[in-house]
Amino acid sequence: MIISDNEQSKNIKSLNDEKMTPSITEFDMTFESNIRPKTFDSYIGQTNLKNMLKISIEAAKKREIPLDHLLFYGPPGLGKTTLACVIANETGAEIKITSAPALERPRDIIGILMSLKPGEVLFIDEIHRLNKIAEEILYPAMEDFFLDMNTGKGQSLKTLRVPVPKFTLIGATTKAGALSGPLRDRFGIVHRLEFYSQDELKQVVKRTAKILNIDITEDGALAVAKRSRGTPRIANRLVKRVADYALVKYDGIVNEKISNEALDNLNIDKYGLDATDRALLALIGEKYQGGPVGLETLAAALGEDSKTIEEVYEPYLLQEGFIQRTPRGRKITPYAAKILNFKYDSIQPSLF
Repeated sequence: MIISDNEQSKNIKSLNDEKMTPSITEFDMTFESNIRPKTFDSYIGQTNLKNMLKISIEAAKKREIPLDHLLFYGPPGLGKTTLACVIANETGAEIKITSAPALERPRDIIGILMSLKPGEVLFIDEIHRLNKIAEEILYPAMEDFFLDMNTGKGQSLKTLRVPVPKFTLIGATTKAGALSGPLRDRFGIVHRLEFYSQDELKQVVKRTAKILNIDITEDGALAVAKRSRGTPRIANRLVKRVADYALVKYDGIVNEKISNEALDNLNIDKYGLDATDRALLALIGEKYQGGPVGLETLAAALGEDSKTIEEVYEPYLLQEGFIQRTPRGRKITPYAAKILNFKYDSIQPSLF
């Protein structure tokens, strides 16, 4: 990376200024962070990943070195940020949180790296959106804990190797395939986070309810879990909405009947499908006779952004077998056609 002398001077001055990294969010005790687990024991789900991480953390402690860089990928809402905070807590390190879109200029990533303390954890969300310059700055920092900077031009060109404290980078992304090969290869631990089972989500609901002083029964928690799309973030959101409904309409105690009634009012059915999900499935199954239909066509017809459909709605629909992706587009499955009462004679039999 080539930086002019003036730019280099500005960077050095900025590195000494504590206020130059507004894109970093310190992990504080906000309302949402009170709900977040702080330890592996309180973190529900992702059992295999937790067991592997416990071993890696213990090994790093015995060697007295920072934990290897980690990359977590998977659909949104499965706990990637929470897991990063748990790792920092378990290793006894502080954590700084930022996102790739906030790291637009070289000085942004340089400032963050130079402000790190030894052993600290840096969490970058949406890391697949890092620009090329930021990636190139990260390469030597991740491998050798140095920043390589060139200053001047022509015969006055000089290369500076500036050391940075040894740290652990944790990257999170919903699109692992969008990461460049060189960046992905520099992560020592790469793991996909899976959707949660109903039993795991029930535990999440009960834990959140306890923290928020919500009185919920076992069957009430299970009813919320069944409609949470395998995602803890959604489960946490729904349990608060159900508790509001129970408090206003009933005596405040959330049971199965009240959970189902509240979620029906929120237009979330027993499969966890909301109005947009059903509109998407109906569009493919009825208007386009089962598909295939292109993503951009679906986005235009629904009035939604194509990335929102691809990253927010589709993962669950694919996981549960409601739709299929093909080279020609999306098509509905017989399972979805059956439970949503689409007429089979309106769907092309050859598609199945």
